[in-house]
Amino acid sequence: MLSQQRADELIAMPKRCAGLLPIEFPLPGETLRFDVESEDASESFILDVNRRGKIRLTKCTYQERYAVIEILLRLDVDGPPHENPDGVEVASPHLHVYREGYGDKWAQPAPAEFSNTGDLVRTLQGFMRYCKILEIPEIQYGVA
Repeated sequence: MLSQQRADELIAMPKRCAGLLPIEFPLPGETLRFDVESEDASESFILDVNRRGKIRLTKCTYQERYAVIEILLRLDVDGPPHENPDGVEVASPHLHVYREGYGDKWAQPAPAEFSNTGDLVRTLQGFMRYCKILEIPEIQYGVA
């Protein structure tokens, strides 16, 4: 488990995509995973895009992971509301931010930069900026 200080450092760290350029956005029912690393290549991260929901075509989850299992940030779009450990419900879209002792169990309303989540590719670009990825690669819409 990460300390809160370490998680905050990792979230704030400038990053870059490692290979896999351009990125092809997944179709409904698909997932995408690509590697991200710190600017000095000393730390490795994984960015996931999950479109497993087949009923709601706009349902999508974006997450940044560290050490494979530690979810630092997760943005849930057009999914069900999330209930925090204190019983407070947060509507979608909402953002999970790592919290020591809880991991990604707490959510908050999505920040203003995610107010228009109808375009999932643009939302991914915004999420990548939120994750401090310095150079956003070209993202192509998936073709069925």
